[in-house]
Amino acid sequence: MEEKTNVMRILDQKKVKYIPHTYETEVAASGTEAADIIGLEHRRVFKTLVTVGKSANHYVFVIPVENEIDLKKAAKAVGEKSVEMIKAKDLLPLTGYIHGGCSPIGMKKFFKTTFHNTADDFESIVFSAGKIGCHIQLNIKDLSKVIRFGFADLIKTEE
Repeated sequence: MEEKTNVMRILDQKKVKYIPHTYETEVAASGTEAADIIGLEHRRVFKTLVTVGKSANHYVFVIPVENEIDLKKAAKAVGEKSVEMIKAKDLLPLTGYIHGGCSPIGMKKFFKTTFHNTADDFESIVFSAGKIGCHIQLNIKDLSKVIRFGFADLIKTEE
C-alpha cells in the first residue's frame, strides 16, 4: 500500500473519491513529463502555482501543465492590479509544500484558489497530491467539498 499524503488523508476524511497516481522519481518531473508517465493527456493534468498580489495577499492558480500562466489574466481574476510568482524559497514556509509537489489542497493556510476554466470540461482532472511523484485524479465537483475555488481564463494564448 502506498504511503498516504496529507492531501489523500484530507480527501479520505471528507469522503471524496480519488485515484492515486504515483511514480518513482528523485527529482520533480515537469508537469508534461508527469502526465506522460501517468499516461494522461496533458490538458487533463494541472499544476499548482502560488502568487503574491500587489496587495501582498497570496493566490493559488491551477492551470494545465502544458500551458503558461498569464499573470495579467490571473490578477484580473482575483481583483488585483498585478500578481507575480512567489520565489521558490518562499514556497515551503508559506504553503508547506516544495516545488514540484504543491497541491491546492492542504496548504498551511487557505489562499483564494482559481482553476483554469478548462478544469470544468473533464469528468476528472489530475494534480499533485502534495509530494513529488504523487498525483491524484478526482472529479472537480467533488473537490468543492474540500476547498473553495473559482474558474477563470488564466493561460497565455498564441497571438
